[in-house]
Amino acid sequence: RQEMVERAKSYFNLKNTDVLHAMEIIPRHLFVPEEVRPLAYSDNALPIGYGQTISAPYMVAWMTEELELKAGDRVLEIGTGSGYQASVLAQLGYVEVYSIEIVPQLAQQAATVLAQFGYQNLHLKSGDGYFGWEEFAPYDAIIVTAAPDHLPAPLIQQLADDGRLLIPIGPTGGYQTLWKFRKQNGQ
Repeated sequence: RQEMVERAKSYFNLKNTDVLHAMEIIPRHLFVPEEVRPLAYSDNALPIGYGQTISAPYMVAWMTEELELKAGDRVLEIGTGSGYQASVLAQLGYVEVYSIEIVPQLAQQAATVLAQFGYQNLHLKSGDGYFGWEEFAPYDAIIVTAAPDHLPAPLIQQLADDGRLLIPIGPTGGYQTLWKFRKQNGQ
């Protein structure tokens, strides 16, 4: 794990010690299927079933750092997947995390793995993240780990003023661009 974090740190010149420390603590191999566990600490995205992947460690670290999180922030994650990104966010300890997964089987698998960590600041839901999780809005930060072809309007509405939203946008099966939006004065 330390080597994985060092590679991620140097790849993106990461500086947030809280994020890096969380990644050193979390056993990433628990979030991937048995057949790819030997690759769990490599610099790659890995298949987790149902056509989904766990993001490469450097991408998890960089996106988490880019959220500019501070104590008391409420974070919405769209695309729980394996639960690893949600675990990194929850491990920070000073943010409240809400995570949604559209594939019911992945949502259940992630819930099972995450339960062993006992996070009190992590809330999971099986559902369509396109519509966000209005019940707990507004969010200070929203991180989208799936790639829609446009920015979903419900996520903009659920973002707090001065909130940050990270989202890859691009056509299905094509290249995506990672965007960072900040909401100011309702825009």
